[in-house]
Amino acid sequence: MAAPSDCFSADFKPQPYWWDATPRQPDDLMKLPAAADVVIIGSGYTGLHAALQTARAGLDTVVVDAEAAGFGCSTRNGGQISTSVKPSFSLLKRRYGEARAIAILKEGQASLDHVAKFVSDENIDCDFSVVGRFHGAHTAGQYGKLLRECEGRHPGFETGAFMVPRDQQHSELGTDAYYGGIVFPRHSSIDPGKYHAGLLAVTRSAGARIISQCRVNDLQRGPNGFDVSTDKGRIRANKVIVATNGYTGPLTPWQQRRVIPIGSYVIATEEIPGETMDRLFPTSRILSDTRKLVYYYRPSPDRKRILFGGRVSLQETDPRKSGPKLLAELVRLFPDLRQTRISHSWAGIVAFSFDTLMHCGEDKGLYYAMGYCGSGVGMAGYLGSKIGRAAAGVDPDLGAFSEIPFQTRPFYTGNPWFLAPSVAAYRLRDRLGI
Repeated sequence: MAAPSDCFSADFKPQPYWWDATPRQPDDLMKLPAAADVVIIGSGYTGLHAALQTARAGLDTVVVDAEAAGFGCSTRNGGQISTSVKPSFSLLKRRYGEARAIAILKEGQASLDHVAKFVSDENIDCDFSVVGRFHGAHTAGQYGKLLRECEGRHPGFETGAFMVPRDQQHSELGTDAYYGGIVFPRHSSIDPGKYHAGLLAVTRSAGARIISQCRVNDLQRGPNGFDVSTDKGRIRANKVIVATNGYTGPLTPWQQRRVIPIGSYVIATEEIPGETMDRLFPTSRILSDTRKLVYYYRPSPDRKRILFGGRVSLQETDPRKSGPKLLAELVRLFPDLRQTRISHSWAGIVAFSFDTLMHCGEDKGLYYAMGYCGSGVGMAGYLGSKIGRAAAGVDPDLGAFSEIPFQTRPFYTGNPWFLAPSVAAYRLRDRLGI
């Protein structure tokens, strides 16, 4: 592989690959109104899906964002859509009992269905495709664990999951780095930049006002709602929806203490010859593996590049530094790519929770949904729609993720000081296969 300084193509861009086809929206110069029925903080998938529901219910809806609309992970992710729930059925059953474990897993499946239905109903042009996911076992023990889960046919596997043994692995992926894996055939892929742009257009057409470069500096609850102070003035709101996920800060300290902001890093390769792509990626599946420090990757929608993401540093770093490390991992999996260079390298902030589950809820007119644990492409829109309908009075049922404790830890205030030792420990466990 090329030295780190030579890893970048001549036309390298330190920004998301998706922004080439869908450049960032220009700053919105709209004036902030004095009042609204609902103010939504954050213009990613969560906020816009919530706004679509409240606006269509006839509520005066204003969405504000500190940056350009969709600047965060909604246009920085890998475009992978799964059933979103990381803990296994057996673990969820031990935590919450069988009924609630089943309810949680069914919410995950509903989030997957939500995207497909939304894209179809709203005619969103975003390269949506049901390609399936291959989840590789990085050790023989992990393959055995996947096999036992799959044979159990518990509710997490109702999507038709099937095992792929190591001797058949090349039908899915041109690497010998895994010990086989499992395929979830209903998992999907999307161009997140195009998806966000389509969602933004639909939300605006519904009547919601989206105001960018409008950071919220203070949020005060009053006897008749909320007083929201922003860079563009003050606005009164009957209800507030917090849709900040990995960018949640001291504005909402209760939520900040319950999410762990973690940088996720992604690269896009330069264009790869078609014959090489077909040999290494005989399908267009999205891909991941069983490591604690998971890698996620896929061919680009046009099958000309590979998008490869993960966490490769003990602490937050510059995408120019993370890029060569990600490329080294890609080459470890696919040695034929040793001469390949990076065309794009970028990062976004995802929000993990202490129980690795997403959460939503309401507190006297303040609604929130967050903690997607790196699986927000489907779940953010699904839970955003739920809290939007609840805020609009259409459907108060927030579902299973509102019924489990949203945990924090003593002395945690939102600064993940434990991240570096945790990453080091997970890296060791991945090496040992435990």
